[in-house]
Parts: sequence; structure tokens; C-alpha cells
Amino acid sequence: MRLEDVNLADNDKFLDGETPWRMLDVLRAEAPVHWQDEGEHGSGFWSVTRHSDIVAVDRDAQTFTSSRFTNLEEVDDRQATIRRSLLETDGPRHSVLRRILQREFTPRAVAGYEVFLRGLTARTLDAALAKGTFDFVKEVSADFPINVLAKMLDVPADDTQQLIDWGNRIIGNTDPDYADVLLHSEESEKYRDLPFRSPASLEVFEYGRELARKRLGGNGTDLVSRLINQPTADGVPLSPTDFDNYFLLLVVAGNETTRHAISHTMLGLIDNPDQAERLRQDLSLMPGAVEEFLRWASPVYHFRRTATRDVEMHGQKIAEGDKVVMWFASGNRDERVFDDPYRFDVTRADNDHVTFGKGSPHFCLGNALARLEIKIMFEELLPRISGIELAGDVRRVRSNFVNGIKELPVTVTPA
Repeated sequence: MRLEDVNLADNDKFLDGETPWRMLDVLRAEAPVHWQDEGEHGSGFWSVTRHSDIVAVDRDAQTFTSSRFTNLEEVDDRQATIRRSLLETDGPRHSVLRRILQREFTPRAVAGYEVFLRGLTARTLDAALAKGTFDFVKEVSADFPINVLAKMLDVPADDTQQLIDWGNRIIGNTDPDYADVLLHSEESEKYRDLPFRSPASLEVFEYGRELARKRLGGNGTDLVSRLINQPTADGVPLSPTDFDNYFLLLVVAGNETTRHAISHTMLGLIDNPDQAERLRQDLSLMPGAVEEFLRWASPVYHFRRTATRDVEMHGQKIAEGDKVVMWFASGNRDERVFDDPYRFDVTRADNDHVTFGKGSPHFCLGNALARLEIKIMFEELLPRISGIELAGDVRRVRSNFVNGIKELPVTVTPA
């Protein structure tokens, strides 16, 4: 891979399991702050690919703001106002919005879900493993986290497939298998005021509004009830638009990232059966292994910031208003931080990954829940099987944003 061949704006380059990593390797080595042209789809962006630089950008919200949006799409002021969620909010208001649900996602709070999670995991795995050969994404990775989310939202289990479908259509807005309307198509202009320019957002909004109507003024403890009935710390209530965008974020973020982390972990264990066997023989290794799973999976390739002032990094002059993209996946393969970063090692110590952000105001709110879900999934799965292998081709989501696997056909041998 040559530097001139790198194009992180080309979603087609993210369809295999090698090209993205080769591009990021080149950038870390030769151009740690690199200007990427976007052609007709944008004004271009700076790629930041080394671990220390990603952490520095993520922590400095005054210089690198989220308020101009966190994906590559460029929005005007009106769009920014309509589409702004917790992700695209900085400063005191961001802290206020986080605080509404922060208590529900603390390690202590999510520990209360362990009995439920183990029961759910057992049911999910029993149904899938009985098939012998199946799509691990459909039967396990997608099914498990969405049922957790359904419980936290207090919605019927029958709605989970609809929630999965919405997440696919919204996050997969650059994948023709998922998107109703592809992001850069002419038709997407009709939906420019919606999150990810996806018409599926309208369906999510209406679903959330109906839940809110039923729970307003009640004493429920589910996430929707908390959002609409709990006063904010600054006394400024959520507007209807705030609620829409917050609810949509829960539906998407509460499913997609954990789902893809589980899929990539399973593929990593298939490709490294010695590591799977090591865990099977000693499940006490699992808490540390989960950190390696998260580093390895890197379910979100990047998040974007916008420079609020002229700044220089690695000799490159970043101008006020430039898009600056933190490639978290690259930080998780930085050889300056991780010894032999392309080794999948469930005993890796001092695993300083940036999968959830690191020391950032935007550190992932659901990190404790994701860790617990992944831990329980593989604690329950590995003792149930003596072997697992691929039964077909691995198909990936066409996206430079989400590092997703959409099909993972496997054949299992029961224990």
C-alpha cells in the first residue's frame, strides 16, 4: 500500500478485512495527520491516526468541537440545530444531557442486569446452536443486544426485529443492502434534515413519541420514562426535537456497536482457535479478554470533530473550520502503544484501547453495559461448544464509519 493509494473517503475500500488496516498502517507510519480529499461528496478532512494524537483531539473539545457534527457529512446551521443529539453537543449542555441517563449506565446499575443477561444469552445460544450451521450475526450478535435494549426501553420483545431493521437502515446509509436511500444520492437531499439522511429516522421518531405519550407523568424507571419525566440539572427541559434525537441515539448506539463487537470477537476466536481454547480452559481470563475483544473489534472506525481555530499538528496546518477525523480503529493498532498489534491475545495486559474514547467528554455512556454483555456472551458460549468454523464468506457493511459484519456463517460442534 502506497500513501497515494490511501482513500479513507471511499466506502468500497472497507468491504474486505484487510484494505482499511493497510491504509491506516501507512498513515500512522508516513502521514499521521493526513489531508483526505472527498471529491464531490465533501470539502475533505484531516485524518488523525496515532493513538496519542487521537486521545489529544478527543479530549480537547474547545479546539476540536463536536457541535459541527461527528460524521463526515457537512451540515448547515439549520440542519445542525434540527439534527443535534448528545453526540453533537459540547460543554455544559452536553454534561446535562449525559446526566439524565448516566446513572442508568454505571457499572453498579448495569450489574443489576446480570441475571437477565445470562438468561437471555442462554436462550439466544440454545436456539442458535441447535441449528448447527447458521448466520452468527442474525442468530446471535444482532439478536442479543437488541433484546437488552428492549428491556431497558420497556418495549415488547416482538418489536426487536423492527429495532434491528431501523438500526441497519440508519447506520448502513452507505450500504445498498441496508439503506432506503444512499447517503450521497440525489434522493437523499429530500431527507437532509433527518439523522444520517435516513427516512427510517421518521419511523423511529414516531415510535419513540408514542412511548413518550404513554409514559409522560408516570413513575416508570425505563429509559424513555427517565428522559421525559426527569428534570434536567440546568432546568432546561428536553425539547421535542431533543427527545427525538436522544431516543434515536439510544436505538442505534444501544444495538449496533455491541452487535459488531460480538461479531468481530467471534471471527477473531475462529481465526485464533488457540485463544478460544485458552479461554475455554480458564474463564477467569474473560475480564481482560473483553478489553482485547474491544480493541480488536473497533466497531466504530472513526468520529469526526471540527477545528475551532487554526492549529498545527505534525507540521500540518489545520485551519479553523476544517474537519478532523479521529480514526479510533487505527489507534487500536498503533504499534507505539500495543506490542504486535495484529496479534489477537486474550491475555494482553495494559490494554489501553480507545474503543470508547479515552478521557474524553464524549466517553461512551454505555461502556459498562457493553463490557458486561460481551463478557457474559462469551462466558456462556465457549463452554457450550468444542469447535466453531466458518461455513461461508464473511460479508462486511459498506461503511467507513461503522466497522460492521453483516453476515458471519458458521458451523459449530457442541461440547
